[in-house]
Amino acid sequence: MFRILIAVDGSESSDRAVSHLVGLLGWYKEKPEVHLLNVQHALPEAVGRFVAQDQLRDYHREQGDAAVVSARRALDVAKVPYAIHIGVGEPAHVIAHYAKEKGIDQIVMGTRGLGTVAGLVMGSVTTHVLSLTGIPVLLVK
Repeated sequence: MFRILIAVDGSESSDRAVSHLVGLLGWYKEKPEVHLLNVQHALPEAVGRFVAQDQLRDYHREQGDAAVVSARRALDVAKVPYAIHIGVGEPAHVIAHYAKEKGIDQIVMGTRGLGTVAGLVMGSVTTHVLSLTGIPVLLVK
């Protein structure tokens, strides 16, 4: 089965990537296995001295769940089954690692996310993912 990873961060750009993929589903012989991945930035290590690990885990889960709401809604409406994963760390590295670990055949992501002005033409996470993986990446503007 063809496996697709959609990197989502709750931005308009990632919502367009999900919508674009839903529009392409008719191109596939069978519906692909879809994985939604949201990556939360790790909090500074000092936070761990004051907050329990389970509370940090819950915090990242809540933030990740909020970021995938619109993607889930679009996939639910299209009746596309999917798996959700919330990662923690440097986004490009987590995306590339997850894709390799799960045997992903294609990564789909928007060209711009919720990050800062680090990548003026194309988002810095997108650029970094392209440099970290040999897996085909579909960029949606």
